[in-house]
Amino acid sequence: MQRFIILIAILAFVCFTAAAQEKPLTQPEYVKLLYAAENNAALTDELIMTVRRRGIDFSVTSGILSLTRTKSRNNADLRRALEESNRRRVEGPAASRFSKAEADELLKRTRGNSLASIEEMPDFVVKQLIQRSGSYAGTNNFRPLDRLVVAVSYRASGEEEYKVLSVNGLVQPNPEIKRSYSEVGGASSTGEFVTILSTVFKPENDTLFTMVDTDTIRDRRALMFDYEITKEKAKQVLSVGGLASDSTISGMKGRLWIDIEAGRVLRIESDATEIPKGFAMSAARRTIDYDWTMIGEQRYLLPSLSDVRMVQRYRDQMYESRNVIRFREYQKFGTEVIIGDDEDVVVEDQPN
Repeated sequence: MQRFIILIAILAFVCFTAAAQEKPLTQPEYVKLLYAAENNAALTDELIMTVRRRGIDFSVTSGILSLTRTKSRNNADLRRALEESNRRRVEGPAASRFSKAEADELLKRTRGNSLASIEEMPDFVVKQLIQRSGSYAGTNNFRPLDRLVVAVSYRASGEEEYKVLSVNGLVQPNPEIKRSYSEVGGASSTGEFVTILSTVFKPENDTLFTMVDTDTIRDRRALMFDYEITKEKAKQVLSVGGLASDSTISGMKGRLWIDIEAGRVLRIESDATEIPKGFAMSAARRTIDYDWTMIGEQRYLLPSLSDVRMVQRYRDQMYESRNVIRFREYQKFGTEVIIGDDEDVVVEDQPN
């Protein structure tokens, strides 16, 4: 019965938007659709698509943003779509959407730039400030578990090595080099530097790209693309407890934000797909923000912030882990990584 009611609501939503004949949304229309989408993910997705497709004819005030946050449970995609539609409304024809040909050209340029940068990546070390937290799956009520400072060494061959320097502010004596920081237990992640972009852009992986919308990331104009890679091509490794014996491979899908001027990836979101039924991990999601940094006298685009979330079953409950990782002080390989006095506290950031 509940499923039947939801289907009726979706049909009513579609009919309502079609009847508007694709004119920009008025504020009363938007508010009505916002209230209809409250607590309904399917209708919220429909609203986001409607805002992107039709645009708006009203100013996005602090009151509208506040109402949007409340009724959509702070849905970042809806907020961004609303703000981008408002920018296009203000700027007029100068803010027109990209054509398919323009989007394809930008994607081609970005693929070339990204693969070339991977080949030119130097050996380096970087400090990771990691805040780990957990919650019951679906509640988003994360509670801090621990804080880590980890030194990561990256080789141009793609190899990554980790040393846990401190746990909850306690410096670890004589830390050993490991393939991950799973030695301290809990959730860990690797591959932020090269692996994920290489997987997305390698031509042989046959990644399916779909243009979504324009956006602004850290004052840079960006074009968003959805992407999807099959399990057979992506071969993304998921493991529970860091054990190779308890691992599987998955596909990938997500979203890219590409700097329109530079043709480089500013942000990537990735969700694991095709996870086998019965595997202990049922979901894995990663968001990585990239920014320019100096290593020696050269400038490189490297991760600045990562948000990694995984859902696993433990006994009869589903739990979600969250690792927020800040990347600090990229330096030439072989440089000693030093812990500062204020680095045992990591403020949880979410990409905006």
